[in-house]
Amino acid sequence: MALSNQLNKINTELSRRGVRLRIEHRGDLLNLRGHLPCKKETGKSKIQRISLKIQATQEGLKEAQKILELVHLELERKQFKWNHWSTVSLNREGNTTSNSDVVQAIKSFESAFFTNPQRKQSPSGSRTTWTAAYLPYLRRLQKLSLQGKGQLSIELLKETIASYEENSRSRQQSGIALGALARHLEISLPKDWKAHAGGYGLHKANFRKLPNDEQIVQAFSRIPNPRWKLAFGLMATYGLRNHEIFYSDLSTLSKNCDQVLRVLPNTKTGEHQVWPFHPEWIEEFGLYQLGIKPNLLPLIETDLKKTTLQQVGRRVAEQFRRYSMPLTPYDLRHAWAIRTIHIGLPDTVAARMMGHSVAIHTRTYHHWITKRDQQQAVDAALARARQ
Repeated sequence: MALSNQLNKINTELSRRGVRLRIEHRGDLLNLRGHLPCKKETGKSKIQRISLKIQATQEGLKEAQKILELVHLELERKQFKWNHWSTVSLNREGNTTSNSDVVQAIKSFESAFFTNPQRKQSPSGSRTTWTAAYLPYLRRLQKLSLQGKGQLSIELLKETIASYEENSRSRQQSGIALGALARHLEISLPKDWKAHAGGYGLHKANFRKLPNDEQIVQAFSRIPNPRWKLAFGLMATYGLRNHEIFYSDLSTLSKNCDQVLRVLPNTKTGEHQVWPFHPEWIEEFGLYQLGIKPNLLPLIETDLKKTTLQQVGRRVAEQFRRYSMPLTPYDLRHAWAIRTIHIGLPDTVAARMMGHSVAIHTRTYHHWITKRDQQQAVDAALARARQ
């Protein structure tokens, strides 16, 4: 498609969406043109241009689109400042950029993240994912750039990843976040990217420290507040994430129902169903009463217009520390997962109940899955030998 035709198609789509900016072709360069805040009169706007200094090519047009979406996002949020756009130069090749370009690259990535149609289906979940899973690692990247660690390149991305402990979840998550940034900027990732980022899951030094069932019951008895007892019981029985306690349909928690919980769509990984392991804990932990009165859970802010999933989850972790619990909320989740392995639940089913991929499940619980599979092979071999 000729550049002029493609440009007309893009601008027509922008008009359809109600965006008041356009990409303009002047000479050999591309610019942005549209209603922008006046530089001298606060609260007023007029038709103005942002000089992009981008060549009018197919690649340049892709870059101009990214910048336009970012400018539009800033205008929508009333965060537009002219000094952000005095020099616009997003990096396409991944070789050389200044720190200001790192900032602009992150802004462009943020814009693309929140304008993704799939993200728009769950705004609260997207905010939580951005705040918890992307922003900390992008800030680390920006900090290292300011410290003179290098320009935005594969080397700087690897330097950022290397600043986290090997085999840690933070290192693995930084690889995901920075990899997504690189793909957004069309920077080619090396073949060893995943290996450099390193896997995560249960650290080798911690996997033997998970609580057994008896220790979980003992920990439950130590909690003085009946509301937090119920929260603890839900996590232990259903392997829920911290915030999922407050965003699940508890109506099935009665003796006349199947006790299968439905984790709601506005959670981190969306809607999924989960079964109790052990089912007898529903009665032992008094969870039946939640089927009638779900408001018996801790009274914390759960309105996602006022808080985030991350903040709700953090509140749960803080309460565990306040009670000096001998385990963490995620210890309960991991213990639930290992329980399903021991009873022989298929990994695909367990992964679906936990709301993550089979790959994550297998990697995280590799030790127990391997032992189970080997034990099954040994048992089968011994049975054949006895025949």
